[in-house]
Parts: sequence; structure tokens; C-alpha cells
Amino acid sequence: MPASPSTARAINDRLALQLMQQEGPLTAGQLKQLTGLSRPTVADLVERLTVAGLIAVVGESGSQRRGPNARLYGIVADRAHLAALDVRTEGVSVVVSDLLGTELARASVPIADDTGTGPAVEQAVALVERTAKEAGAERLHTVGIGAPGLIDPVTGELRDSTGLPEWHRRLVAALQERFPAARVLVENETNLAALAEQRDGAARDRDTFVLLWLGHGTGAAVVLDGALRRGASGGTGEIGFLPVPGTAKLPSATDCDGGFHSLAGAVAIAGLAAEYGVVADGMPHEPHAAALVREAVGSVADAGVGTRVSGSGTTGAGAGRGGGGAVSGTAASRFLDALADRLAIGAASVVAVLDPGCVVLGGETGQAGGGVLASRVEERLARMSPLPVEVRASALGGSAVLRGALLTAREGAQDELFAPPGR
Repeated sequence: MPASPSTARAINDRLALQLMQQEGPLTAGQLKQLTGLSRPTVADLVERLTVAGLIAVVGESGSQRRGPNARLYGIVADRAHLAALDVRTEGVSVVVSDLLGTELARASVPIADDTGTGPAVEQAVALVERTAKEAGAERLHTVGIGAPGLIDPVTGELRDSTGLPEWHRRLVAALQERFPAARVLVENETNLAALAEQRDGAARDRDTFVLLWLGHGTGAAVVLDGALRRGASGGTGEIGFLPVPGTAKLPSATDCDGGFHSLAGAVAIAGLAAEYGVVADGMPHEPHAAALVREAVGSVADAGVGTRVSGSGTTGAGAGRGGGGAVSGTAASRFLDALADRLAIGAASVVAVLDPGCVVLGGETGQAGGGVLASRVEERLARMSPLPVEVRASALGGSAVLRGALLTAREGAQDELFAPPGR
């Protein structure tokens, strides 16, 4: 059954807007060429979108050309303003952008462990208000939030989760109250990181992969055939609870201690580094576990230690880095070997069940390990699993969550603004 005239117009309008999103400003002639539509049809849709305030003339094509055919039409970026939040146990970061995702302002605020729920929520909401004001955003259209914990796939709400601050759950309601006209979207932080790595990072050429999040805790995000998989309860990727060898006990339904978290969480990595004498001052705002891994990778590179591994040992040797608190290249290499042993245990279970073909070591720690750590994990997986898998280091690190939240907010806003009338 052929589409009605109104449906056809809506489809054409949406196609034109998507092309302007992807390609940037276009002339009517370029729209005709890219869409395959007739000249009168393109002229009609340009007029409709202009009257609706979704596109405007932003320039002309070619230095010698003038007139209607040379006009470049682009999406009106300030038609809507968006906010993206990365909510962590230790603080909040926020970015405000226009409808095209161009960043207008960015800020963050630490929130101490002993801060009460009310004051913590107020600090976070006030941060969003200040950043929006700095960006010149009188009102926010959509707010994307990345947070640790489970997101209910039906309601989209952050569920109760043991070990997370109460202010995390209160924050969503407080933002909705402070910005009543805004649409608030909440997603698990690891899922958002995976979306960002797929769009702009280490998994750009993959439609099936697993992101293994290495941050304060551990998590995983699963992307199969281009789609993010959340599971029946929103808990896909709760790998911290995975029972693994090498821990003192089994995890419980309310406590991931004894699971993979006990091997690969930030505290566990710090303890492992201490065993090998790896210390680090780190960079400003860099998590301690990431700083330790970065220091070890640097020591290995400085010393020229061999990368071939056997068990938890290494061939080759090298001198220490010679800096304050620097560890020898051999000790650093052994620490990375031991860490790779641990990461491979969790990754092997994911590979055996999902056969993703690619595992991205995400978060600040995965980015800090770079190819040095990724190659070690890949080597171990090749010995443990018959399924081929490539292991890559995150290209975005901890910033992937904020990037993913912004992408989600932008797509949500565009879905609403670009929707056919009356949908």
C-alpha cells in the first residue's frame, strides 16, 4: 500500500534533516542529488522545514555563485539545548550543547562521601543550572544521564542498587523538578561508554563487540549486530558479580565482593600494583588505578622490556625509569602480566558465551593500559578460548560516558523535533 501524501512528506523531511546532520549544510541541488527526489519536492520540503524553524540559510555554496540555487541550508542548532551528565560516586560532570551536539559549556563538581543526600543533590542540580546559564541555554530540551547501577528497561528509571549513594536516585527526580520542560533520559554508564566507543572511539568499525569497563568498579556493555543489549531486567553486563577463581569467596545478590570485581576493581588493581612495587602520582583528576597502570606501561616502554609473556612472567629485562618513585621495567611488566591474567578470566567468560569478536578495555584504566595491556589480554584469551577475539584499548577513556550521554540526549531531542506532526 503506497504511503499517503502526508506520510511521504514526513519521510522526506526526516531524510533531509538526517542528511544535514551527517553532511552539514546542503543546497537544494545537493539535497535533490542525495535524496533522489524531484526538484519541486525538494523545494517544498525546504520551505516546510524553514517555516517550522528547523532549518535556515547559513551561507552560500561557491565563491562565484549567487541566488537561490547557491543557498546552503543547515539545521538551526539553537532550536534546542541539551545537557549530558556523568554521575559517579565521587562527583558529577556536565556538558551543555546545542541540537547538533556542539559543546557550549562544561563543568564538574566533586561530592564527598560524607555529603548528605540533600546537599549532594543540590550541588549536582546547581552545577547543571550554572553550566546551562554559561552556555546561554534559557531552557533545556533533553538531559542525558549516565550513572552506575541498573536501569529498568520498562520505566527507564535508576533502580535501587546496593553500594551506590542515595543521591544518585534522587538526582533524576530533582532534575525533572528543576527543569520540568526537559525530557530526562537515564542510561547505565557502561552502556553509554560503549555507544560512544562505537560512534567515535575504538569500536567504530564493529557492529558486534563487548566493552569491559575498568573504573571504580567493573562492568560490561554488549553490542550485538549494532544494537545495545540491556537484558530482561536491564542487568546485561553486571560482570562484577561473575563468580571467578582467585577470590576468597563467592559474590552474593547484594555484594559483588568475591566476584570479578574483587580481581579487577580499582581497589584490587591498587593492591596488585603494591605487590609489585608500582606507585604513581598520577595526573589531575585521574583515578588512582589508571595512574598505576599508566606508570607501569611507561616503565615498560622506557626500559624496553620484552612483551612476550609466559604465564605471569616475562622475557627480557630493562633498567628502571630512574624517576622519583619509578619502578623497574621488569617489575612493571610483571604487574601488567598479572593484571592481564585477571582481566582475561572475566573476559573469557564473556567471549565463550557471546563470541563478540572484539573486546574493548574501557574506562580510564583501559585507556591507560593502551595496546600494552590489551595485547597481553588478547594473548591470554587466545590460549583460553577457541574463539578468535581482538582486544582493543579504549580511545575515549572515562570521557566516553559523557560523550555517550550527549549522543543519547541529541538523538532523543532530534527524534522528537524531527518527528512527523501528530505522531
